[in-house]
Amino acid sequence: MSATADVVLSVSAIGKTYAQPVLGDIDLSLRRGEVLALTGENGAGKSTLSKIIGGLEVPTTGHMLYQGQPYLPGSRAAAERLGVRMVMQELNLLPTLTVAENLFLDNLPGRAGWINRKRLRQLAVAAMAQVGLDAIDPDTPVGELGIGHQQMVEIARNLIGDCHVLIFDEPTAMLTAREVELLFTQIERLQQRGVAIVYISHRLEELKRIAQRIAVLRDGKLVCVEPMQRYNSEQLVNLMVGRELGEHIDLGVRNIGAPILKVNGLSRSDKVKDVSFEVRSGEIFGISGLIGAGRTELLRLIYGADSADSGSLELGKPLRPVRVDSPVAAVRQGIALITEDRKGEGLLLSQSISANIALGNLPAISRVGVVNSGAERELAERQIAAMRIRSSSPEQVVGELSGGNQQKVVIGRWLERDCSVLLFDEPTRGIDVGAKFDIYGLLAELARQGKALVVVSSDLRELMLICDRIGVLSAGRLIDTFERDSWTQDQLLAAAFAGYQKRDALLHEAAPRTTP
Repeated sequence: MSATADVVLSVSAIGKTYAQPVLGDIDLSLRRGEVLALTGENGAGKSTLSKIIGGLEVPTTGHMLYQGQPYLPGSRAAAERLGVRMVMQELNLLPTLTVAENLFLDNLPGRAGWINRKRLRQLAVAAMAQVGLDAIDPDTPVGELGIGHQQMVEIARNLIGDCHVLIFDEPTAMLTAREVELLFTQIERLQQRGVAIVYISHRLEELKRIAQRIAVLRDGKLVCVEPMQRYNSEQLVNLMVGRELGEHIDLGVRNIGAPILKVNGLSRSDKVKDVSFEVRSGEIFGISGLIGAGRTELLRLIYGADSADSGSLELGKPLRPVRVDSPVAAVRQGIALITEDRKGEGLLLSQSISANIALGNLPAISRVGVVNSGAERELAERQIAAMRIRSSSPEQVVGELSGGNQQKVVIGRWLERDCSVLLFDEPTRGIDVGAKFDIYGLLAELARQGKALVVVSSDLRELMLICDRIGVLSAGRLIDTFERDSWTQDQLLAAAFAGYQKRDALLHEAAPRTTP
């Protein structure tokens, strides 16, 4: 079969303009049974191109061919009917419906308007098993699941039915190592079925493992479409950002002082169990662990977003007991939380950059309840410049920005407040390698100012790069805390699994014994 006959979809001279051009003159083909890696900095146009292919956006210029026929889907549903599917960063799930209902929402088994619940459950169990969700009840409302498990439900939904082109947009950003392996197994099976896969990611080690070709976008232009094996990670990074990046970051001279945050025995149900630690002035304290270990739950307890069953906090110089029973109380005490769920909890997507940055800073830019528009714009321009937010103006709607630039808006909002303790939950999730180093530099600067930083991340190498100490949570407990220059990746991973091994051993001992 010729290379042309292998092509299932091709795009020619595709361009897209919003307030300004974001894509220009893109020529690309997708081949049956191949994984094409698509990468580039945030704002380079990756998500826009994938949304055009997936029917969520209409190109301004150019045309597409799908299985030899003109292709211009008017919606995501229209693209899916033709066999073109997307697993997006923005989860397409209804939180009040069950896992099973979300999986088969467009094709619920039943008759005469009645759903066959038994058949629906059977189908859901089979679909969930493909992505390792065997332990979850299909009748569980999706809103009760963590972000990582919701991502796996979204992946499972797109693996159902006929599919010829499948686009993954940062699919592993919230997944454990085990879940990633299950995903890669499914990708191999899809390749064997002849499915063309576009895999968008900033994790270059993943791309090298599963992709045959790589396409690199920079500033809306395609700068490379080549076999994957021709490039090493350093060369790919240089293509993505147009400049060389070092493998290390200079955190600069910092004076780590006395503790200004002390957590004493925080607990909440079975999520967080008797966790204690302290963070010093000028220190970056990392928290590692598997998905479900209690990392986000711990930050929410410190921030007062959830109520603790037991435990207390001490803050300040010198340390003093404080009561933090709500986010408002936390902010008054000088605690800020940069959430992992920027779309659901961190941003008003339909509002401008100016309005979003102003949200946490209204007292500084308003008088008698009236916002000073000039001060609001000045504040936004200051953070756009400081955070290198790619935008057309402070009035641009946040929902139009790339994921990484949206995250920068969230962080920028808090920089205007003089918070002494900053809690970062996955601050670089979905952010490209160039922007990550910008964020690392920002964290270092905040530490040099004497602030105490707590950083949760699923990327061990990230924590090892920027942190002074790393605490490891496992099954809700703080297993161990490691000092810089005395940790190894193996030690951190072993600690992450330790709590589960101990729990499983206790469950095994408690299980009733049977005689053969």
